[in-house]
Amino acid sequence: MRIRLVVAEDSYLIREGLRLLLATQDYVDLVASVASLPELTAVVDEHLPDVVLTDVRMPPGDRDEGIRFAEGLTSSHPRIGVVVLSQHLEPDWALRLFAAGASGRAYLLKERVGDAAQLRNAIESVAAGGSFLDPHVVEALVRTRTRQAPSPLASLTPREREVLALIATGLSNTAIMNRLVLSERTVEKHITSLLAKFDLDPADPQVNRRVRAVLLYLSSQNP
Repeated sequence: MRIRLVVAEDSYLIREGLRLLLATQDYVDLVASVASLPELTAVVDEHLPDVVLTDVRMPPGDRDEGIRFAEGLTSSHPRIGVVVLSQHLEPDWALRLFAAGASGRAYLLKERVGDAAQLRNAIESVAAGGSFLDPHVVEALVRTRTRQAPSPLASLTPREREVLALIATGLSNTAIMNRLVLSERTVEKHITSLLAKFDLDPADPQVNRRVRAVLLYLSSQNP
């Protein structure tokens, strides 16, 4: 079944580029394309799409409209997924986007929308109720931010910190196992332990807990 999508982007060139790109994809139907938050609210209420692909900044305020819209959908239309596009790395926006839960939420840099496979991954993930955090975002944040005390990282062992840093770069359990030359059971044990130390709800799906752990890791850093 094709995913019904609404695009919200105030830049005509980017909006048209997305329209042309999505027109070539057989997994999605673009049902509307708008340039402002009021228009987005109206078309979502009218069409009830599966996913919204939205810029962070849009008229009328050009500040954080995309994030606020995603926050509002949590209560008004909880089944609609949201992929937020950002021109720049903004850790506070990423933290806000996932604050109410990682299910059905994705955060991508605009420079990545030309990567059809990456865009599809984000859209399909949120449509299925999952989450997606651009590996380029977390890689850059990990590179440019340093540890601050006190930190939720303080209770982690050196190996658990190493595993969490690799999770933050988007690596799977298998990739972490190969990188650190550990057994799969040992990697799973470290991940279970660090998630417990972050006091994350065991009832959350593991993918959501991993995203939350990464966000806690990034929020404990300072430029």
